[in-house]
Amino acid sequence: MAANTVGVDVALLGVIALGGAIGAEVRYGVGVLLPQRGPIPWHTLAVNVIGCLLIGVLMVCITEIWAAHRLLRPFLGVGVLGGFTTMSTYAGEVRTLLESGRIGYGLGYLGGTVVTGLIAVVLGVGATRWISGTARRLGAGR
Repeated sequence: MAANTVGVDVALLGVIALGGAIGAEVRYGVGVLLPQRGPIPWHTLAVNVIGCLLIGVLMVCITEIWAAHRLLRPFLGVGVLGGFTTMSTYAGEVRTLLESGRIGYGLGYLGGTVVTGLIAVVLGVGATRWISGTARRLGAGR
Protein backbone atom coordinates (compact mmCIF):
# COMPACT_ATOMS: atom_id res chain seq x y z
CA MET A 1 0.00 0.00 0.00
CA ALA A 2 1.27 3.47 -0.81
CA ALA A 3 2.28 5.85 1.93
CA ASN A 4 -0.66 7.95 3.03
CA THR A 5 -0.29 11.10 5.09
CA VAL A 6 -3.54 12.71 6.28
CA GLY A 7 -5.53 11.30 3.37
CA VAL A 8 -2.88 12.17 0.75
CA ASP A 9 -1.64 9.39 -1.53
CA VAL A 10 2.06 10.25 -1.65
CA ALA A 11 2.77 7.77 -4.46
CA LEU A 12 0.00 9.28 -6.57
CA LEU A 13 1.26 12.82 -6.04
CA GLY A 14 4.82 11.69 -6.72
CA VAL A 15 4.06 10.09 -10.09
CA ILE A 16 1.96 13.08 -11.17
CA ALA A 17 4.76 15.49 -10.20
CA LEU A 18 7.41 13.40 -11.96
CA GLY A 19 5.25 13.04 -15.06
CA GLY A 20 4.46 16.76 -15.05
CA ALA A 21 8.14 17.63 -14.92
CA ILE A 22 8.86 15.31 -17.85
CA GLY A 23 5.95 16.67 -19.89
CA ALA A 24 6.90 20.29 -19.23
CA GLU A 25 10.49 19.64 -20.30
CA VAL A 26 9.32 18.04 -23.55
CA ARG A 27 6.98 21.00 -24.17
CA TYR A 28 9.89 23.37 -23.62
CA GLY A 29 11.90 21.39 -26.18
CA VAL A 30 9.11 21.71 -28.74
CA GLY A 31 9.06 25.47 -28.10
CA VAL A 32 12.79 25.62 -28.79
CA LEU A 33 12.43 23.55 -31.98
CA LEU A 34 9.42 25.56 -33.22
CA PRO A 35 10.14 29.18 -32.33
CA GLN A 36 7.38 31.77 -32.68
CA ARG A 37 7.03 32.90 -36.28
CA GLY A 38 4.11 35.02 -37.32
CA PRO A 39 1.00 35.69 -35.27
CA ILE A 40 -0.05 32.06 -34.63
CA PRO A 41 1.83 30.32 -31.77
CA TRP A 42 2.45 27.07 -33.67
CA HIS A 43 4.43 25.43 -30.88
CA THR A 44 1.49 25.72 -28.46
CA LEU A 45 -0.93 24.47 -31.10
CA ALA A 46 1.40 21.56 -31.86
CA VAL A 47 1.82 20.43 -28.25
CA ASN A 48 -1.91 20.71 -27.53
CA VAL A 49 -2.94 18.75 -30.64
CA ILE A 50 -0.21 16.12 -30.15
CA GLY A 51 -1.25 15.85 -26.48
CA CYS A 52 -4.87 15.29 -27.52
CA LEU A 53 -3.83 12.57 -29.96
CA LEU A 54 -1.74 10.88 -27.27
CA ILE A 55 -4.54 11.02 -24.68
CA GLY A 56 -6.76 9.19 -27.17
CA VAL A 57 -4.06 6.55 -27.63
CA LEU A 58 -3.46 6.31 -23.88
CA MET A 59 -7.10 5.90 -22.94
CA VAL A 60 -7.59 3.01 -25.37
CA CYS A 61 -4.37 1.37 -24.20
CA ILE A 62 -5.18 1.53 -20.49
CA THR A 63 -8.89 0.77 -20.72
CA GLU A 64 -9.12 -1.71 -23.61
CA ILE A 65 -5.69 -3.27 -24.15
CA TRP A 66 -3.64 -3.39 -20.94
CA ALA A 67 -4.37 -4.20 -17.35
CA ALA A 68 -2.66 -0.99 -16.25
CA HIS A 69 -1.10 -0.31 -12.86
CA ARG A 70 -3.15 2.17 -10.82
CA LEU A 71 -0.42 4.82 -11.13
CA LEU A 72 0.09 4.57 -14.90
CA ARG A 73 -2.91 6.70 -15.87
CA PRO A 74 -2.09 9.52 -13.41
CA PHE A 75 1.59 9.41 -14.41
CA LEU A 76 1.03 9.51 -18.16
CA GLY A 77 -2.38 11.21 -18.44
CA VAL A 78 -2.32 13.80 -15.68
CA GLY A 79 1.43 14.13 -15.27
CA VAL A 80 3.22 13.75 -18.60
CA LEU A 81 0.41 14.83 -20.93
CA GLY A 82 -0.88 17.42 -18.46
CA GLY A 83 2.60 18.91 -18.23
CA PHE A 84 3.11 18.64 -21.98
CA THR A 85 -0.12 20.35 -23.03
CA THR A 86 -0.78 23.90 -21.99
CA MET A 87 -4.27 25.28 -22.01
CA SER A 88 -3.32 28.26 -19.86
CA THR A 89 -0.70 29.40 -22.38
CA TYR A 90 -3.23 28.81 -25.17
CA ALA A 91 -5.82 31.00 -23.39
CA GLY A 92 -3.23 33.74 -22.83
CA GLU A 93 -2.17 33.64 -26.46
CA VAL A 94 -5.78 33.90 -27.64
CA ARG A 95 -6.24 36.91 -25.37
CA THR A 96 -3.06 38.52 -26.65
CA LEU A 97 -4.14 38.05 -30.27
CA LEU A 98 -7.57 39.53 -29.58
CA GLU A 99 -6.23 42.47 -27.55
CA SER A 100 -3.67 43.28 -30.25
CA GLY A 101 -6.48 43.66 -32.78
CA ARG A 102 -5.76 40.40 -34.61
CA ILE A 103 -9.36 39.29 -34.18
CA GLY A 104 -9.36 36.87 -37.12
CA TYR A 105 -6.17 35.18 -35.97
CA GLY A 106 -7.40 35.07 -32.38
CA LEU A 107 -10.76 33.53 -33.22
CA GLY A 108 -9.20 31.16 -35.75
CA TYR A 109 -6.62 30.02 -33.20
CA LEU A 110 -9.31 29.70 -30.52
CA GLY A 111 -11.63 27.55 -32.62
CA GLY A 112 -8.92 25.81 -34.62
CA THR A 113 -7.22 24.50 -31.51
CA VAL A 114 -10.47 23.07 -30.14
CA VAL A 115 -11.49 21.47 -33.43
CA THR A 116 -8.06 20.01 -34.21
CA GLY A 117 -7.71 18.80 -30.62
CA LEU A 118 -11.04 16.96 -30.76
CA ILE A 119 -10.16 15.48 -34.15
CA ALA A 120 -6.80 14.37 -32.75
CA VAL A 121 -8.45 12.56 -29.82
CA VAL A 122 -10.82 10.74 -32.19
CA LEU A 123 -7.94 9.84 -34.50
CA GLY A 124 -5.85 8.61 -31.56
CA VAL A 125 -8.69 6.43 -30.29
CA GLY A 126 -9.57 5.10 -33.75
CA ALA A 127 -6.01 4.41 -34.85
CA THR A 128 -5.13 2.68 -31.60
CA ARG A 129 -8.23 0.50 -31.75
CA TRP A 130 -7.52 -0.33 -35.39
CA ILE A 131 -3.83 -1.14 -34.80
CA SER A 132 -4.53 -3.19 -31.67
CA GLY A 133 -7.54 -4.99 -33.10
CA THR A 134 -9.82 -3.85 -30.28
CA ALA A 135 -12.18 -2.18 -32.77
CA ARG A 136 -13.10 -5.62 -34.12
CA ARG A 137 -13.56 -7.05 -30.62
CA LEU A 138 -15.69 -4.09 -29.53
CA GLY A 139 -17.83 -4.32 -32.67
CA ALA A 140 -18.29 -8.09 -32.28
CA GLY A 141 -20.01 -7.62 -28.92
CA ARG A 142 -22.83 -5.51 -30.37
